[in-house]
Amino acid sequence: MSRIHSGRKGRAGSHRPYPLVKPEWATATVEEIATQAVQLAKAGRPAAQIGQVLRDSYGIPSARAVTGKSLGSLLAAHGVRPEIPDDLQALLKRVVHLQGHLKAHPNDLANRRGLNLMESRIRRLARYYRQRERIPESWRYSAAGAALQVE
Repeated sequence: MSRIHSGRKGRAGSHRPYPLVKPEWATATVEEIATQAVQLAKAGRPAAQIGQVLRDSYGIPSARAVTGKSLGSLLAAHGVRPEIPDDLQALLKRVVHLQGHLKAHPNDLANRRGLNLMESRIRRLARYYRQRERIPESWRYSAAGAALQVE
């Protein structure tokens, strides 16, 4: 698989598929996982971090294997899905950081190009989420709006 903004091929290769069967030693029920995930989501954690906390603190190897649903759809079913998806929020946070760096170092042309590429990635991802109705149709990326969105 190739990379988005480079002419190089990326790191690729086959990986062993993750088994989607509940292990015998996992004793957590679907309701327990759902309540813990909803509680962590209300505390402001993204879905990837919720999965890590469930794995490390509660001994749940895969919420998807136990519940039969991904964490995103589990949180959406309980009405605690974030208004902006986690990957888009992470890109916005990185853009705000780069904007601050470029204010301090205006001649850093390599980071200016990186900022342009990242903004392009945000626009592409936002178009995808608008088509899937995960973000409002009126949502548009702007540099000032990104700073407000992150804070």
